[in-house]
Amino acid sequence: MHHCIIIKDEGFSDLNPVQFGYENCNKSHSFGPAIRTHWLIHFVVSGFGIFKIRDKEYNVKPGEMFVIPPYIETYYEADSVNPWSYIWIGFTTTREVTENLLDVIKYPEAEKIFSSMKNCESFSNGRSAYLSARLWDLFALLSEGENNKNDHIEKAVEFIHSNYMHDITVEKMAQHLNLERTYFSVLFKNKTGLSPKRYLLNYRMNIAATLITQKHIAISVVANSVGYSDLYTFSKMFKRHFGISPSNYSKRE
Repeated sequence: MHHCIIIKDEGFSDLNPVQFGYENCNKSHSFGPAIRTHWLIHFVVSGFGIFKIRDKEYNVKPGEMFVIPPYIETYYEADSVNPWSYIWIGFTTTREVTENLLDVIKYPEAEKIFSSMKNCESFSNGRSAYLSARLWDLFALLSEGENNKNDHIEKAVEFIHSNYMHDITVEKMAQHLNLERTYFSVLFKNKTGLSPKRYLLNYRMNIAATLITQKHIAISVVANSVGYSDLYTFSKMFKRHFGISPSNYSKRE
């Protein structure tokens, strides 16, 4: 069932609600491709669906939000077996609170805020102000989450620096932090500018180069020292990274 609550556009300069509603979607219910002229955030209460934006497709689960920026084409569709139920809020803003928003945000704690937004139906004149306050609550919560994200990435970097010599993968890094793999990869790249896989490779190769040129360690030992049990694979990755084989790199002045 679709509930769209009428919101008066008050033109608030900070966080200005322009749309609010909630829906228990039918199986395979879809919207788009379409473009919005304002920000729109859906919080998934239950069920599943897909969200497409910027040539990416996300499988969205309960406790997650999918974010639609203004003037960006998006498409979303409820699952054909277990369709989602969600609460949404649309708004305009002149502030930079939206600059760090991901396409999909995992934040189950936000359900309390979105559920409380439904109370706006009991207001007649103060509906927009009430929803604006709830938007501030939401962004305050997300702001606190930014600190947690930074902690996650710092721990991931420490994990790489301590374990680069072992057979570590992006999956293992995510498990170490109790995060879903794709979500972890997005957080890491947003913070460092590199994917976890690329960061690990760069770190390993830089250490390998130091061992070869400054410590004059045998290449087979260097390979094992930076997490490669297979010398051929190490040599291939080294040449791809530096444009020169390890043996020729060792001859550089």
